[in-house]
Amino acid sequence: MAEPRLKVALVFGGRSGEHEVSVRSAAAVAAALAQTHDVLPLLIDKQGLWLLQEGTAPQSTGGVPVFLAPHPGDQGRLRRLDSAAPAASPDIYFPVLHGPYGEDGAIQGLFELAAVPYVGAGVAASAAGMDKELMKALFAHARVAQGPYRVLRGRDAAVEAAILRELGLPLFVKPANLGSSVAVSKVKAAAGLGPALHAALEYDRKVLVEAAIDCRELEIAILGNDEPEASLPGEVIPDREFYDYDSKYSPESRTRLVIPAELEGALRRDAQELGVRAFRAIDACGYARVDFFLERQTGRLLVNEINTIPGFTSISMFPKMWEAAGLPYAQLVTRLVRLGLERHAQRARLRTAYA
Repeated sequence: MAEPRLKVALVFGGRSGEHEVSVRSAAAVAAALAQTHDVLPLLIDKQGLWLLQEGTAPQSTGGVPVFLAPHPGDQGRLRRLDSAAPAASPDIYFPVLHGPYGEDGAIQGLFELAAVPYVGAGVAASAAGMDKELMKALFAHARVAQGPYRVLRGRDAAVEAAILRELGLPLFVKPANLGSSVAVSKVKAAAGLGPALHAALEYDRKVLVEAAIDCRELEIAILGNDEPEASLPGEVIPDREFYDYDSKYSPESRTRLVIPAELEGALRRDAQELGVRAFRAIDACGYARVDFFLERQTGRLLVNEINTIPGFTSISMFPKMWEAAGLPYAQLVTRLVRLGLERHAQRARLRTAYA
C-alpha cells in the first residue's frame, strides 16, 4: 500500500527585497513536491498578507486571505481571515522565503508557537544565519576561518575613515540582513563608500563592510539534522566583476556554475569539513548552503556566509550540487520534508512543564 500523500503548505513570496526570487524558487519546489505530495501554495504578499492559492502551482498574485493561529490546539490549520473558518490543514509547512520575515527566524517562531512541523532551520539558527554580524561572531567562536570585516550601524565619518585605513580598497558593502546580492556594492574608491553605505542602509539598520579577496568562489550544500552531510563543492564563475543580483538571476547572465568544482581531493574534503563546521556553528538543521572564498595567493579556504534557505530555482546551486552527488531534485525536496518531520518529532518529545 502506498504511503498517504502529505499536505505540504509551500510558503513563498514574503515582505522582503527577495520576494521575486522566492516566487521563482517556489515554482520549482512545487513542481517537484507535487510528484509525491499535495502542495498548498501559500503566498505572502509584499504587504505581509497570507494568501492560500488554488491548484499546486504558485502564482505571484491572488488567493484567499488566511492566517495561522499561534496555538498548538489548532493543529496547524490555516483559517480564513474573514470568518476564521478552516481553509486547509497542512501536515507540514515548507518555507521557501528569502530574506527578512522568512529566513530570519520570524516565521519559524510562529511555527514553533503553533507547534507545527516545518522544513529547515529553527528560530535561533535562522536568525544567526540571516544576521551576518551574528553569523560571523559564531563562526569566530567556532574558529571557522573568514575574511576581515567591520559592521556599521548608520553613518559615521570617523568610523568610515578608520575602515578605509584598516581594510583598504576595494571593499564590499552589503546589508547585514539580506541576501541574493540585493543592495551589495563593490567600492573601488574612497568616494564610493558613502553612496554604497546609503544604498545598504535603505534595507537594514546594520551594514557589513568586507575586504575584497582575490579568490575563487566556492559553494557547498549541507543536508541533515544531527548528522549533516556535505555535497561535492561547486564553483561560481561570475560573468561580471562580482556575483551580483543580475549575475545570479538574469536570463542574460553568462555566469558559469561548475559542479563539481575542479579541486584536488584534499581541498575538496577540507571544503566539505568546513561546510559542516559552519552548519554546526549556528546549530542549523535540515539544509543550508555554505559559501567560501578560496584565496588565490595562499590557497586558504575562508567561509563567507551560510544561507539557511538557499535559492531553489531551476538554476540554483543547492539542488544542482546534490544532483551531481546523485540526489535528484524531487528526491531532495522529499528528503527535506522528512528531515522537517524528524526534527518536529524530536521537539515534541521535550518537556514543557516542570513538576
